[in-house]
Amino acid sequence: MTSIKDDYLNYLSKFGRQEKRSMFGGTGIFINSAMFAIVTPTSMYIRGGDSLDEELVNSGCEKFRHVKKSKTATVNYYEIKNLFLTDQSKCDRFVKASIAFSCRDKSFKSSESNRRLRDLPNMRLTLERMVKKAGVLDVDTFINVGAVNVFRRVCEHNGQELDHKLLWIFAGAIHGGHWQLLSEDHKQQLLDEYHQQVH
Repeated sequence: MTSIKDDYLNYLSKFGRQEKRSMFGGTGIFINSAMFAIVTPTSMYIRGGDSLDEELVNSGCEKFRHVKKSKTATVNYYEIKNLFLTDQSKCDRFVKASIAFSCRDKSFKSSESNRRLRDLPNMRLTLERMVKKAGVLDVDTFINVGAVNVFRRVCEHNGQELDHKLLWIFAGAIHGGHWQLLSEDHKQQLLDEYHQQVH
C-alpha cells in the first residue's frame, strides 16, 4: 500500500524529471536544480512567487511553517493538499506556474550579471559590505571560499570573533535557504570546523 507521501510524489513526478533532497523535515523536489515543492509525510507544498502567491492564498492555501524547537520559520511555500483532492486541474495549473517561476528565478539568480551578495538568502546590504571589506568581493568567491572561511575572514577583519549566527547566515546563503532551517548538527559541524581553523 502506498503512503500519502508516495501519492504526492507520484503526482508531482508527472511534471518532469526531478531531483529530490531532504529539506525542512520533508523532501524538496527540484526541476533543473530549481526547488519548487516540499513533500512531508502528511502534505504537499509548492513555491509561490509573483501573482501566484495571491492565487494560492485566495484558494485557501496556507503557508508552510517549519517549526524548530522554539522558532517557526515561514517560507514561501503553500499547502496544496486540499486542492489536490478537490480541484485537480487548478492544482495542475498552480504546480506548472510554480515550476515556471522557480526555474525562471533560478536562472535569473545564476546569471552572472545579476548575482550580488545581497541577493543571496539571508544576506542584505550591510552584510554584503562586511563581506566585501573582508576581501570576498562576489558571489562566486563567496560560494567557493565557503561559509566557514568567509566567517573567519570577517572576524579577522573586525579584530574579534563575531556572533556565530553570522556563520549560519553565510551557510544558509550558500545553501539557498533561511539560516533557521539549517539542522542543529549542520550548525555544530560548521562551528567545529571554524574552531579547528582558529585554534
